[in-house]
Amino acid sequence: MKRAIFPGSFDPLTLGHYDIITRGVKVFDEIIIAIGINSDKKYMFSLEERLQFIIDTFKHEPRVKVTTYTGLTVDFCKKMDVDFILRGLRNPADFEFEKAIAQTNRKLSEIETVFLLTSSKTSFISSSIVRDVIRNDGDYTLLVPDTVRVKKAP
Repeated sequence: MKRAIFPGSFDPLTLGHYDIITRGVKVFDEIIIAIGINSDKKYMFSLEERLQFIIDTFKHEPRVKVTTYTGLTVDFCKKMDVDFILRGLRNPADFEFEKAIAQTNRKLSEIETVFLLTSSKTSFISSSIVRDVIRNDGDYTLLVPDTVRVKKAP
């Protein structure tokens, strides 16, 4: 069985992530969405909210699992007995950044990184853009799956 880990912070899950995951299940038998936990990072959404966004979004896709992890992604891959890391590329800057990580991961392990190009309709979306839209009371719903909802203060 070909399994891949799709790592990220998913703060929040975007339509770009959704695009890569739904196309990734056509390539892999199973995709494990792995939310990395970084205690030094300040998140807009709690870990529980991010988990729930993903669980709710993919509740009808049995080949998509979700979990959390700390430490190096390649170590988590080994722990989960997964041979592939799935990553999405939006632009040339993403490629340069992701290439360096993939080459480092390959040096540290036998884990292969598989890149999928995001679709043109989602290639401009990033979690940081979504967070900025939310902070400024913009219509973020155009950028995320329907399951991602911000609780407004009363």
